[in-house]
Amino acid sequence: MPSKEPAMDRRVIWAWSLYDFGNSSFAVLFASMFSVYFKEHVVRPAGYPPDFWWSITIAGSMLLVAVSAPFVGGIADHTGRRKRILGVYTAVGVLAVLGLTAVGAGGLPMILAGCLIAALANVCFEGGIVFYNAYLPDIAPPSHRGRVSAMGFGVGYVGSLVALAIAWPALEAGQWSWLWVAAAVQWGAFSIPAFRALPADRPTGMGLRAAAGLGLRTTLATVRSVWAMRNLRRFLIAYFVYMDGVISVIVFAASYASETLKFGNVELLGMLAIVQVTALLGSLAMGRPTDRLGPRWTVRLMLLWWVGVVVAAYFAEEKGVFLVVAGMAGVGLGSIQAASRAFMSRLIPAGRESELFGFYALCGKTGSILGPVMFGVITLLTSGNQRPAVLAVGAFYVIGLVLLSGVSDEPVDRTSA
Repeated sequence: MPSKEPAMDRRVIWAWSLYDFGNSSFAVLFASMFSVYFKEHVVRPAGYPPDFWWSITIAGSMLLVAVSAPFVGGIADHTGRRKRILGVYTAVGVLAVLGLTAVGAGGLPMILAGCLIAALANVCFEGGIVFYNAYLPDIAPPSHRGRVSAMGFGVGYVGSLVALAIAWPALEAGQWSWLWVAAAVQWGAFSIPAFRALPADRPTGMGLRAAAGLGLRTTLATVRSVWAMRNLRRFLIAYFVYMDGVISVIVFAASYASETLKFGNVELLGMLAIVQVTALLGSLAMGRPTDRLGPRWTVRLMLLWWVGVVVAAYFAEEKGVFLVVAGMAGVGLGSIQAASRAFMSRLIPAGRESELFGFYALCGKTGSILGPVMFGVITLLTSGNQRPAVLAVGAFYVIGLVLLSGVSDEPVDRTSA
């Protein structure tokens, strides 16, 4: 029996993409500017090692997302309340971002408070992405998922540029708090179209407590199920490895530019703007090739590209050269994220979107712990020299490329039982 593909509704696709436009304000400012602010204005003045506190904040929040994502995704599928859970993540995340305005100098108590608020905001952002991603198979057929996924990331990068444009005058005036207010408003306001237009929840009648119990009982079953799907299993292992390298670059790019190449705050914003523009162009440019040649082709090409990026970053000595490298990284970032999501959407059976995209998050976020830790350890062992750490990240791309050998990107039959 042929697969029943969902009809394309451009209004729904645009509304879905606007959610990415909104939450990208947090993504770009948190990973870049809040990390700088937290380390330089909160941790360092108190006499504590800044990279240590930032690393445990990121690693801890990513670990929490990784552990909880399959479980919460299972609850969403069992109760049929995906949109409601996405709404909870969004609301709490927006409030947590507003809470960043209260983080300032204040010794160890403020450092701990900053870690907790930042971790909560990051958990809600990353957790919400699980359910946002899970809508892709519902709103686009396999033949268009590469383009729709690319469009979502493209619109998100435009949102990042808007956030940076708003942050620029605030940063020049030294008004750090306005960055977090603007990010919270953008995230909250542009999530509204998605909640209005995305497919409505289909409650199954199962209560939250029963769904939670079922989720706990079926977690191991889910693991066994994924392991039994050979193609999906091999893709997720590869994704686990290569996204470790991608996340490492995202987490430490601003730190590398600031500490190794002595970028100022305004120069950092300019670099980030270049990354967002090239990421936008990269994701859109690779959308059609991803549909025509398959997401596997795009991912493998971009892994080779990423190897070139880290090698170029290692040798970059001047700010101008590093800006070119940042542009290269942007192209790779937009392309590999969009293609990976399209790849995953092809491998999910109908009715298991939230659950398996939760597992997708588990692999991506668990993998994102090892890379940052490795980066920090190598930097520590080399007396603060970040260049060897950057070069070492390239190993994740090479291993991921090898692991993708033999993985098929043929879509599964999504005919509902």
